[in-house]
Amino acid sequence: MINKKTATMAVLAGIVVLLSAFMPKQQDTFKAKNLKVLPKNISKEDLDKVMDGFKVSLGVRCNYCHASMKDNPKKMDFASDDNAKKDIARDMMRMTAKINKKYFQHEMKDGKGQTEISCTTCHNGKSEPVLKSDDVHK
Repeated sequence: MINKKTATMAVLAGIVVLLSAFMPKQQDTFKAKNLKVLPKNISKEDLDKVMDGFKVSLGVRCNYCHASMKDNPKKMDFASDDNAKKDIARDMMRMTAKINKKYFQHEMKDGKGQTEISCTTCHNGKSEPVLKSDDVHK
């Protein structure tokens, strides 16, 4: 026969499990670290879109700009500034924003749509942009 202590503990444990099923789940709030150009309150979805754009525009993977974790080299330390390419990417973001603001601030000019510049404008899927002078000398 089950003793009273065991039965009471089983009922209490069941109540706790049952009540926890109805508790609102705490959602992990995303907070990117060490953002210097992108908005500090950017959503994870928007940040992923920006990073995916970089990968496609330059034909690279995350480790091109991001350093590995010191304690686990198989994982990325996205907040780290140990990879110099990350600062270059920030400079390029500032440059394109400045050019777009100065030259492409209007959607239409003379009845024609204007195209903004982006990473793809120069990189075209390559990690290093190909200069026209490079093409001439080949």
